[in-house]
Amino acid sequence: MARHDITDQIAQGCLMGRARVLTRVLTGIYDEALRPFGIKGSQLNLLAFVAKMEPVRRAEIGKLIHLDPSTLTRNLQVMLTNGWIEEVVDNEDGRGLPLQATAQGRALIEKLGPAWKGAQRKALK
Repeated sequence: MARHDITDQIAQGCLMGRARVLTRVLTGIYDEALRPFGIKGSQLNLLAFVAKMEPVRRAEIGKLIHLDPSTLTRNLQVMLTNGWIEEVVDNEDGRGLPLQATAQGRALIEKLGPAWKGAQRKALK
């Protein structure tokens, strides 16, 4: 009987499981709204973070937003390839070049603003 109790508790009340479902639902809302702009919600969050914190090093980004290095690298590479962010020459210590948003990246944020606001309203409902 105890086995069923814990199974029920996990299936119905696990915070991690509920958060993962919520994350998938929210990701779908934002990704659908942003699809016409060629960017995913996770990439937009990263782009906005870089634009706000620039210049910022990759390690600092990963640490602050709790993103594993492989996911961070993959998303940053897409953004670099698309010209939304760029590496900044740094004479400090040679460890990973800092990143900043490009004019193209900032323009993208402005252009998709209304779509993001619509997704935000939908997500809040």
